[in-house]
Amino acid sequence: MKANPDEILLLLKTAKGQIDGIIKMVEDDRYCIDISHQVMAAEAVLQKANREILTAHLKHCVKNATDPDDKEKKVDELVALLSKILN
Repeated sequence: MKANPDEILLLLKTAKGQIDGIIKMVEDDRYCIDISHQVMAAEAVLQKANREILTAHLKHCVKNATDPDDKEKKVDELVALLSKILN
């Protein structure tokens, strides 16, 4: 992985803490809208982590692929992933 591991780990640990908090909110029967806001916050952190990982992948792995077939394969992988993200 070419993304900054410290940054990615911090984001993932933040999301984990948020999810633990959401679980506690559900267990405590908190207000639905408050829970939903926390779910969206956790999703945003995970999306940011994914963006950083994919950006690094594109800037390093795809850009530096020397074999044209390997480069094509990496582009196809990104297209397939974007298809999942955008659905």
